[in-house]
Amino acid sequence: MSVAMPLSEQSAYYLTLEEKYGAHNYHPVPVVLNRGKGVFVWDVDNKRYYDFLSGYSAVNQGHCHPRIINALLTQAQQLTLTSRAFHNNKLGEYEQYITAYFGYDKVLPMNTGAEAVETALKLCRRWGYKVKGIPDNKAKIIVCAHNFHGRTLSVISFSTDPSSIKQFGPFTPGFEIIPYNNIEALSVALEDKHVTGFLVEPIQGEAGVVIPDEGYLSRAKQLCEQHHVLFIADEIQTGLCRTGKLLCCDHENVKPDILLLGKALSGGTLPVSAILANDEIMLTIQAGEHGSTYGGNPLACSVAIEALSVLKEEKMAENAEQAGALLRSELKKLNSPYIQTIRGKGLLNAIIIRHKDTEAAWQLCLKLKENGLLAKPTHGDKIRLSPPLVITKEQVMECVDIIAKSTDAAF
Repeated sequence: MSVAMPLSEQSAYYLTLEEKYGAHNYHPVPVVLNRGKGVFVWDVDNKRYYDFLSGYSAVNQGHCHPRIINALLTQAQQLTLTSRAFHNNKLGEYEQYITAYFGYDKVLPMNTGAEAVETALKLCRRWGYKVKGIPDNKAKIIVCAHNFHGRTLSVISFSTDPSSIKQFGPFTPGFEIIPYNNIEALSVALEDKHVTGFLVEPIQGEAGVVIPDEGYLSRAKQLCEQHHVLFIADEIQTGLCRTGKLLCCDHENVKPDILLLGKALSGGTLPVSAILANDEIMLTIQAGEHGSTYGGNPLACSVAIEALSVLKEEKMAENAEQAGALLRSELKKLNSPYIQTIRGKGLLNAIIIRHKDTEAAWQLCLKLKENGLLAKPTHGDKIRLSPPLVITKEQVMECVDIIAKSTDAAF
């Protein structure tokens, strides 16, 4: 197995600061970045890397996209925050823009992805009581095993990841966990009259880019409609052109009842998330019943409009589709004995490492770093490969060479 290269004195300095003064709730690849542009990032020693994580899909438009940065700077010099105690001149324009963009009546703006999920859970329960007529405190939401929807207490209450739930209880009730990509299990669970929603990732990203069978999402939506249950799509990581369509659900022509967006909604500049739904659902929550100090702030609104405009006008869904297909086909041509599986859709991809060493994926990521490409393992043997959507075909080919070289050297 490979041994990690020693850190420079400058990099070691910054890592020492984090180790001493920061909480130890992350285990990053040992690289200290200070600049980014497009598909590239640079460390404090001015070494350039391909970014193959893209901030977990927060930087779909590429690092420091000039149009998004310009929108950020222009608005930041005028007005950044009013709170929702007052109106501002950017919120209404943003609401009009994003609802037309995705085809919904209303948007509820929040900040982080986890906040979007929490908002959807509250909204779904409220709809269940006010519209479906579920008795108070009996509402149930169906979720999938191996999901990842965030780190808040209610969200980890329906996690199946031991590291997410160990010694964090007691947990929030009201959730039923069923197997992912299992229509029969969903059909059985929906027989319960107290079910108000089904929360699902169109592709399970954190679990290792687990792609359901073709037709799973459309059949799940049909079942939800039959049982008067809301279909809630967490597109925070899979949406905004990452999988080769505007939304991953678009691959099966599914329109969620509640759509959750985040990450690339700001192009990686600041936390912006959104919950979209039609009036029958959204208007069940009234003034004073939910909110956020920063949600819908004018800075976020201006940036989100530009981030969404860039995705469409620069045809990033189309590039994700083409570049992703090229990446997977070229990786398969390597016929590496150490790559067990290659899977993905658009530019949301993963490889599963075949090696007796349980740290093999981590070791490969260290070798990739040495050779100029940054990626991160998930769940031991899986490595996500998700570059910004502005990557070119020539750059994809160069990255495949880096992966081949690194795999040969790592094991």
